[in-house]
Amino acid sequence: MFDGAALLHLTGIGKGVTGLKKNKTMIVVFLTPAVVMFSIIFLYPIIRTVLMSFFKIEGVTDAMSKWEFSGMANYIKLFNTELFRISMWNIFRIWLFGGLIVMGLALLFAAILTSGIRFKNVFRAIIYMPNVVSAVALATMWLQYVFSPKFGLFRSIGKALHWEWLEKFQWLDPSHLFIALLVAYCFGMVGYHMLIFASGIERIGTEYYEAATLDGANRIQQFRYITLPLLKGVTKTNITMWSISSAGFFLWSQLFSMVVSNTQTITPVVYMYQNIFGAGNSMTERNAGIGAAVGVLLSVCVVLIFVVCDKIFKDNDIEF
Repeated sequence: MFDGAALLHLTGIGKGVTGLKKNKTMIVVFLTPAVVMFSIIFLYPIIRTVLMSFFKIEGVTDAMSKWEFSGMANYIKLFNTELFRISMWNIFRIWLFGGLIVMGLALLFAAILTSGIRFKNVFRAIIYMPNVVSAVALATMWLQYVFSPKFGLFRSIGKALHWEWLEKFQWLDPSHLFIALLVAYCFGMVGYHMLIFASGIERIGTEYYEAATLDGANRIQQFRYITLPLLKGVTKTNITMWSISSAGFFLWSQLFSMVVSNTQTITPVVYMYQNIFGAGNSMTERNAGIGAAVGVLLSVCVVLIFVVCDKIFKDNDIEF
């Protein structure tokens, strides 16, 4: 026979179980719309794209009954196509050389702006401003007012400084078009990554720098032994974001080669666009399956970069 205390104890357990069931019901109710939307908007297109990469498909919206299974033929054709290899080489150069330039300048500006200089908010806004301007307007500015061989900014600077090489350098020549594209794109991306670095630096406690100053460390030593190690997680985030934006490189390539994509500026996404919609003189057929294969390969590249960065930039043992 149960006493009163035991009865109260069991009653409490019963109420706890009932409350837990109610919480689970509420969790399911609130999560269901999000899961359904995620499945429809993200999961289904991912699965469909992967499946499409193994088929020959004339139209991207064709029903599955019209798909012709081709296995790995799309991937084999991609690696045997010179234009696709050129596009992958271009995107690799944008990712590597552009990444070094952007990350270097972004980290430099972030360190300067968080060093206690006056009017840092003004300078921060100025550096970030290219990210606010439309990419079309920004590319037009570079093409018409900076790289112009007649009255461009670089030509004027070269003439004023008597730098004949800069004055006569043909930025928009097909052989130099990639350099012009890279310079313009990096200019527009520095501000975005600078803000990410700056937010990471501002999280670092001032006591670390005060202790280093008392030990006789100068600014460069503090940056090397305190700032950089504590920015590993932020650096990994910046590299991942840069890799994603590089993989989706499309608009700038089209703006710098408006009629037909030049081999100096073509990127995998542009090549994918040509295969899906049959644009460009280099296309002989429309095959959305090849376009899907390009998307899958780019996704794999981004994932591999993320895995490598996760192995290199380990910050589990670092505490703020």
